Amino acid sequence: MKTNISFLFFWLLFAGTGFAHGVAIKDATLGIYFKMLSTSQEVTVFGQVATIKTTQVFQNLTGSATVIKYAFPLHEEASATSLRWKIDTTWFTAIFTPAPQDTTLPGGGNPVASLLTYLGNTPLFFGVPDTIAPNDSLTVELTYVELLPYSFNVVQFDYPNKYSLIQSTIINHQRLHFVLESQRTIDSIKLTSHTGATITNIGTHAEITYDSYESPANADYQVQYTLNASQLGLYSYSTFLPDSVVVCDSLGGGFFTMIVEPDPDTTQILQKIFTLMIDRSGSMTGSKIQQAKDAAVFIVNHLNPGDQFNIVDFNETSTSFQPDHVVFNATTKAQALTYINAIYAGGSTDIAGAFHTAIQDFAGNDTTVASIIIFLTDGQPTAGLTGTSEILAYIQNQINYYEVQYLMINTFGIGQDVNQQLLSQIASQNNGLCQFLLDNELEEMISAFFLQISNPVLMNIEMTFDPPIIHETYPNPLPNLYLGQQLIVTGRYYEADSVNVTFSGHAFGQIKTYSYSLNLADSLVPDYMFTIKLWAMKKIDYLYVQYFTYPLGSPEADSIQNEIINISICYNVSSPFTGFGVPTGIENPSQIMEKGTVSSFYPNPFTDKTTLRITLEQPLSETICISLFNLQGRLVRTLTLQPGESGIYEVVWDGCDDAGKFLPSGLFLYTIRINDNLLTGKIMKL
Repeated sequence: MKTNISFLFFWLLFAGTGFAHGVAIKDATLGIYFKMLSTSQEVTVFGQVATIKTTQVFQNLTGSATVIKYAFPLHEEASATSLRWKIDTTWFTAIFTPAPQDTTLPGGGNPVASLLTYLGNTPLFFGVPDTIAPNDSLTVELTYVELLPYSFNVVQFDYPNKYSLIQSTIINHQRLHFVLESQRTIDSIKLTSHTGATITNIGTHAEITYDSYESPANADYQVQYTLNASQLGLYSYSTFLPDSVVVCDSLGGGFFTMIVEPDPDTTQILQKIFTLMIDRSGSMTGSKIQQAKDAAVFIVNHLNPGDQFNIVDFNETSTSFQPDHVVFNATTKAQALTYINAIYAGGSTDIAGAFHTAIQDFAGNDTTVASIIIFLTDGQPTAGLTGTSEILAYIQNQINYYEVQYLMINTFGIGQDVNQQLLSQIASQNNGLCQFLLDNELEEMISAFFLQISNPVLMNIEMTFDPPIIHETYPNPLPNLYLGQQLIVTGRYYEADSVNVTFSGHAFGQIKTYSYSLNLADSLVPDYMFTIKLWAMKKIDYLYVQYFTYPLGSPEADSIQNEIINISICYNVSSPFTGFGVPTGIENPSQIMEKGTVSSFYPNPFTDKTTLRITLEQPLSETICISLFNLQGRLVRTLTLQPGESGIYEVVWDGCDDAGKFLPSGLFLYTIRINDNLLTGKIMKL
């Protein structure tokens, strides 16, 4: 499985929306699926933040009653936010549970190759618990959030609609409804992949509606829109939740997202000092070394006049194209292409030695230019220093020894055998970006990445707010800003106000600043609820990077894992440590039952104690049982309310378990059983 540990900017570079329709799998070994009758995609985009609700209707034509597993080829950068299913006319809703998703497929053997190809690298799985009778229908609705890729005013939305690997027969109805709201003028919008769509555009609002009947799903949906090039600056979206709704933390009810792109007329392009490091050990033999060489050729062909560059290739020893960086011109370009062509794979892997060779070239580097390393490898260190902590310390020692400042090291891991912890930490400790790729993705991804970073505008960015009421902002640290790209920041606030936002960084040896005004919402803005999901997604991304800074299984790593689980379950966004499961009851902050009303615990979150209020409209003859569980599913406290007359009753929880021991901070689940009613909810202890 390809794993991505990246910052937000890297997400924007490579967030090609590799989504497609879900599959209802009866037998993955034999390739037996329910027939898909119809599919619908409802897409709502604010700026570049998209919320996609995809719905498929299946029919059991397998000839027998069966349970199935639903699988959806979710792109690795998307975050699922909800899943529900319908049998006949009854809807059921899944919940996030504190365990990774079950990736096993029905059939008991190896899945057919066509299914694995279709599902891609990071599919979502959900075992529908109900038995579906022959000829009955099953509807599955999945919702997820993603950032659409942006470059030089153009935004692209792709939804792979090729279902032919799963089903070659026609589909009754296919629908795409794409709604775009933009604070920047929408100059143009088009469905480039299909004809016959209805398209409207009034400048700040645009819609695409496409319907197809009795046809196969054999063409990807591709939407492209262009935003006005002269309307650059800062655009923001914010919403403020009332106290009664904020139950996940004590960070305040305000959530915001801002999209920043300085006007290119007021910017200059920084020159680069650039080194490409290529692993040429034996494991790179074949297509991988050829892709690495092709990527290197692409980069050399796209350097800017005045850039300085070098190439370091390594196995157990390291060699360089030149003893030091050289200025890019026609002569050095030709020499570099000849050098790249002669690289071949063989031997073991000395990563520390390669960094020694590369870093010394940056000794006493000029801080008026961007110092960049792109490092790619497909294996583990097998020569020289081999321990993760040793290599990380060695790289930092080399940077300090050679007095290298503001070096950005970007790491690419190829295939299944890379040391993910090592590569992610090299990047995160050195202002860089990290991506793990499959064997056949190297050339495409490196090439796209280099095009995006080829024109840096502002380096080592710091962000301040006046008044300083905004906090918990992500990504952290902020990535560098590049020409034609955007910086997207999400964060929290306690109270609304008008805020001056200042971005400062290094450019041409001087501090350069950009200032903007940001108005924060003081009430609920339903259209901008996506800011809540986006903040939770980016917080999880940040924590996941921190998770890899510690040995797996250590107390520190376990603590971060639990925090990620808390955020995922409370904010209803997916994470590496959670998956969709089957609920045991109905979740609602305030629920009406046959003989009264149950209000949620308040305050929520709480520190010392919290109170559950139950209003009985009729006398109750049975004991009310309130059970509290931690995220591992263990029952930690049982509270009861004895039978009584009608009226208002309160049950207080002091944050202790049944033994009277104070429980640690975190998210807890609770159930309330009243007669035949089973109600559930979430509560956060600070």
